[in-house]
This record gives sequence, C-alpha cells and structure tokens, in this order.
Amino acid sequence: MSSSSIGQRYVFTSFGESHGKCIGAVVDGCPAGLKLEEKDIQKMLDLRKPGQSIVTTQRKEEDKVEILSGVFRGYTTGAPIATIIWNTDQRSRDYENLTLRPRPGHSDYPAYIKYKGFNDYRGGGRFSGRLTATFVMAGAIARKLLSQTLGIETYSYTCQVGKVTMKGQASSKMKNAIYSNEVRCPDKKIAEKMRDAILSARRKGDSVGGIVESITTNLPVGIGEPIFGSLESDLSKALFSIPAVKGVEFGSGFLGSTLHGSENNDQYILKNGKVVTKTNNAGGILGGLSTGMPLVLRVAFKPASSIGKKQQTIDLKTKKSASLIVQGRHDPCVVPRAPPVVDSLVSVVLADHALRAGLIQPVI
Repeated sequence: MSSSSIGQRYVFTSFGESHGKCIGAVVDGCPAGLKLEEKDIQKMLDLRKPGQSIVTTQRKEEDKVEILSGVFRGYTTGAPIATIIWNTDQRSRDYENLTLRPRPGHSDYPAYIKYKGFNDYRGGGRFSGRLTATFVMAGAIARKLLSQTLGIETYSYTCQVGKVTMKGQASSKMKNAIYSNEVRCPDKKIAEKMRDAILSARRKGDSVGGIVESITTNLPVGIGEPIFGSLESDLSKALFSIPAVKGVEFGSGFLGSTLHGSENNDQYILKNGKVVTKTNNAGGILGGLSTGMPLVLRVAFKPASSIGKKQQTIDLKTKKSASLIVQGRHDPCVVPRAPPVVDSLVSVVLADHALRAGLIQPVI
C-alpha cells in the first residue's frame, strides 16, 4: 500500500493496521531544538482514544505513545521522529465471518478486489479509523512546533450531530469548553441534544453522522503554493484521508454558492494599522494563499458504517445474496472523537507549508 506519507518538508508517514501488533507515525523534517516529551503527544491522544464514554466505541485501548527516535534529552534532534502505540484490545474473532461477506459502507469489497484477499481485513485493517491515532501523533508534534515558533493555534469542535446543529461559530473564549462534555461541542445545551441523538441511534442499532468545524488563528499572510499545492488543496487532501469524511468546505462553503458577490466578498479595512476584512466568507484563504484572517473549515462525517441492524450483502464465494449483522464494539457516531484528529491534520499541513515558506527554519 503506497501513499502512506504526506508533506514535502514536514513529512508524515503512517503505518500499522487496526488489529496488528502496533500502529505508528514517523515524522521527518521537524527542526532540531523543539522541546518534546511523550506527554506532549499523549495529551492529544487522550482526547481521541476509544472507550471514554457511552457515545463512543467501548474498545479499551490505552493508546500509550512511545517515542523511539528523533528526541534526545528532551529535545528534537532533527532526525526522523518515530512513535508507536501497541494495540492491546483487539477482538479479531468478530471479523472472521466477514472475510467473504463485505460490510455495507466499508472498504471491504474494493480492498478485497484490489489486494486479491491478502490485505488484513480485521477491524478494517489499514482502512480503520484506528489509524487516526497515527495522525494525532504526527499532529501533536506539528501543533507544538507551530505554537512555539509562530503562535499559530488550531481548535476544532463538533458543530453538528445528525440534525442537531450549533448556531454560530465558537469564539476563542469558548474553546476551553470544547472538551467539557462527551460530544466535544462548546455549547452545553446543544451538546446535550447531540448526546441524546447519538444514544437514540445506538439504542436502535443504528448510527448518525455530523460536522466538525475547525478554526486556526495567527496564520501569517501568504502561506500556500498554488496551483496544485494550494492551502485548500493540501488541507482537503489530508482531511479526506480521515475515514468517514465525505465533505470539506472553507468559509461560507456551499452556502456561498447561493449568495451574490456583493454579499460573499470580504471587504478590506484597516484595524489597528493591520489589513483585515470585515467578514471572513473566504475562510482565511484566497487563491490558495492564507489571508491572515482565521482559517475556517468544516469537515462532514458520514454515519458510522458498522451498525447492529441486519443488512444485505453478497457472499463472494457463492455469489449469492446474504445478510449480516456487524458484531464488535463500534462508534454510534465518530464525530465526538474527530476534533483532535482534524486539529492534527490541519497542523501537519500548516507545519509543512510554514517550513516550505521558510517561516520555520529546517535543519539542513
């Protein structure tokens, strides 16, 4: 399986499978001298790990990170940083009856055809959401690098679950409330309704989707490499690598297509001697370059594919119609565990572009 790496100057490689011995991340290009400890990565992993509440999968993984290389005496050395997590709570028997009966909504069938049955199918193997922990390992490092060198901060949160939607955008003052509840929504009243929607779907053996909004502040003007390396292009590529993601939009996004130019254009003004815009319908990106305004994007997640209802499929051996009920421990909604994953991939892309722009001097 190729294409397991992303980035040009901050290069992140993900490895491992859902039910394999371990999963891991290798980061090449992080400059020397960044103070880094396992706890810096662990605190981000703890926000994503499974088994923390009734609205997520009950698979119990400690997700304890180990740094194998690239850090000496508490600082990065400029060498590749290798990190791993050992898998400890797999129940592979739940997947034995699915080898020739592909699960609706999963990658089982195209993967079986592409790899001729040799891929690790347990828990989805390489296609599992379990691999998002590797995104967080690389993202936690990028996040600290951006904060320490450029003051760039990213925070993501749940803004919609099913048909329950948070009104307005979370301010920087609200970001401390994101992780105060199980669904990762800074509006507590809406968070309760989201929780109810998830639990209602779980009781029915079903699932729901939702949307995560991400805001990044203090971006310098001009980050991005048009045309095919634009900031929107690279962010979209990274975010679409998250399993279950089916949509990414920036600023006014699809809503902007319903407006007139006079409504959607962001007019320039001076504020404290700095060029800013009255509105931010562009989401902080124009022509693939950062404008200096907050980077605002939203990521749409489909309902979790593994559900407890009986579904129709095909037995690939007999070529006859068959039915199945997906066993195992699954998320009734993946969205509550997604904000740190979105944070991480946004940070990976921004660190790469900041290094490419020479804003963070790399080790030669």
